[in-house]
Amino acid sequence: MNMAELVEAYLARQRSLGMRFDSAERLLHRFCRALGNPEIGKVTPELVATFLRGQGALSATWLLRYRVLTGLYRFAISRGYVGSSPLPTTLPKLPPQQTPYVYSTEELRRLLDATEALRVGHSPQVPAMYRTLILLLYGTGMRIGEVLRLTLQDVDLTEQVIAIRDTKFFKTRLVPIGPRLHQELARHTERRRLLPLPGGETSPLFTTRDGRAWHYVRVIAWFQDVRRAAGILCPTGEPRPPRLHDLRHTAAVHRVVAWYRTGQDVQLLLPQLATYLGHVDVRSTQRYLQMTPDLLQAANQRFAQYAMGGDHEG
Repeated sequence: MNMAELVEAYLARQRSLGMRFDSAERLLHRFCRALGNPEIGKVTPELVATFLRGQGALSATWLLRYRVLTGLYRFAISRGYVGSSPLPTTLPKLPPQQTPYVYSTEELRRLLDATEALRVGHSPQVPAMYRTLILLLYGTGMRIGEVLRLTLQDVDLTEQVIAIRDTKFFKTRLVPIGPRLHQELARHTERRRLLPLPGGETSPLFTTRDGRAWHYVRVIAWFQDVRRAAGILCPTGEPRPPRLHDLRHTAAVHRVVAWYRTGQDVQLLLPQLATYLGHVDVRSTQRYLQMTPDLLQAANQRFAQYAMGGDHEG
């Protein structure tokens, strides 16, 4: 059995268990290509170590690759395809994970204005479309991949909801949209319908000039241009600058700050936020809510009210 055959068998088994495995599939196919698709018994620890290391500085990507390959080799060993794993038994010291960045409302405005930077070297529709994408990520807390998979039929402007289908956990959820985001999406869909619609109403919401869906890597690269134009730099002590994905963190934190400031029961509402974000449980949501100055101030104000007797009796 060669590596490609092993990978296909492993992917089939994982998907039979209800796992999406899209990113893992790409990584495993890249692993096969990098090694030249040898027989599985001929994969040496040196070949694996080279793939794990990759190019450039050591990063969290090493651990991601290691975890995916660990699952592959556990499967191979359990089926008797190989007797042992060529993966390293000790892990290198990796740099700390990047701290989620929470954009201020002023920085969000600068990002939206900075989408004009995409007029240079891009199709005419890109700046306005990218502005809508930023507003959608912040206004809904959706994952980038979820937004890029949206089609025209997924946006119900009449009911003011977005259907997010085939999510990370193979579930569909409905996300309500507020009046401002509704207006933005209404303008966006009008512009979108002027471009090719190869799939009719199932055509992608965010598209190139010829109707093909925007690619994740391109969208991430564009954000770095927008971020630099907005003057948002790498925070002190962080290895990398803020990311597009941090809009999801920002949406969650800003929502909780608003709840604190309006006297809402935050603990009661967190499960609702988890559902809104598409998390399987509230613990995933809680990890998004690292303390920021605004969140800490709002929590302190709530505690002060409680201590003064504003939120309890006796």
